[in-house]
Amino acid sequence: MAQEAPVHIQSISQYHRLLGLAKPEHSLVSVSRFEDVQHNSDLISQAVIHNFYSIALKKTFHARLKYGQQEVDFDEGVLLLMAPLQVFAIEGPQEPIEPHQGWLLLVHPDLLWHTHLATKIRHYEFFGYKANEALHLSEREEQILVGLMQSIQQEYRHGVDDFSQDVIVAQLELLLTYAQRFYHRQFMTRKASSHQLLNRLEDLLDAYFVDDKLPSQGVPTVAYLSDALHLSPNYLSRLLKTLTGQTTKQFILSRVIELAKEKLSTTNLTIAEIAYALGFEHPQSFNKFFKTKTNLTPMAFRQSFN
Repeated sequence: MAQEAPVHIQSISQYHRLLGLAKPEHSLVSVSRFEDVQHNSDLISQAVIHNFYSIALKKTFHARLKYGQQEVDFDEGVLLLMAPLQVFAIEGPQEPIEPHQGWLLLVHPDLLWHTHLATKIRHYEFFGYKANEALHLSEREEQILVGLMQSIQQEYRHGVDDFSQDVIVAQLELLLTYAQRFYHRQFMTRKASSHQLLNRLEDLLDAYFVDDKLPSQGVPTVAYLSDALHLSPNYLSRLLKTLTGQTTKQFILSRVIELAKEKLSTTNLTIAEIAYALGFEHPQSFNKFFKTKTNLTPMAFRQSFN
C-alpha cells in the first residue's frame, strides 16, 4: 500500500483551523495555549509539514511524536523547536486521556524579512532536522520562555505599528538565545549517558579500524558515525565538544593520528605503506596531514624512537 502523503499546512491561519483555534490575530505570528486546542482525530498518526517555525512548550503530552525518522519522547516540562518544511507526526489515542497543557508559538519566515534573524535562525542547532530529543526545562526556565511568549502575544494584540516587527523579532531572538543556553546546559548536566555514547563512538571507530576499512573506504565521515549512532551530526558534534573539546571531525582525525603514531612506532612499514593503510591516496598528503597535526614529519616522529 502506498504511503499517504503528508498534510502540507501553508499558513498559520490554516493550522489554527485544523487545531480548532480562533483565527490568529496576526498572520505571521501566533501564541496559543494547548488547553485551547480541539482534538482532531484526523491528524493522529498523519504526517504533517508546515511552512513556519513551531516552538512548543508542553507540560503534559499523552502521545508520541515522530520528528523526521526519529521518535521524540516527551516528559513534563519540555521544549521542541521545529523549522519549516520538516515532517512530524503525532501518534496516540484517538480520544485524548486528558487535555494537553503548555504553549505553542508559531512564526512564519516572512515575519523575519529584512532582519538579521532571518539568516541567524537557520543556524540554531535545535532546529536540526534529525533532532531526536526535546529540551528538558526547569520550572524557572519554563517561566522565562512562557513570559517571552506572552510578551510576543501582547505586542501583536496591542495593534501593529512601525515598531511591532522589531519588538516581536527582538523578543523572539531573546527566546531563542535562552533556548540555546538551556540546550547547552542539557549537555552539561547529562554526563553519564553522554559518556556511554562516547564509549559507543570509540567502539565504532575501533571496529572500523580493525576491519581495515581505511584503505578501501577512507577516513570515516561525520555522517557515517552520526547515522550509526542515530543522532544528528550537529548533536553529536555538540556533545563531543562538551566532553572532549573537539568536534566530531577533529575527534575522528585525532584517532587517525593515534593510529598513524602506532604504526610508525611499532611496525617496519614504509611511510608510503602506512599512508595507503590509513586511506590516503598519496604519501605526500599523509606527510602534510601528519605534520599539520603533530609539527613533525612521519619520518621525524619515527626517528625519535631510535
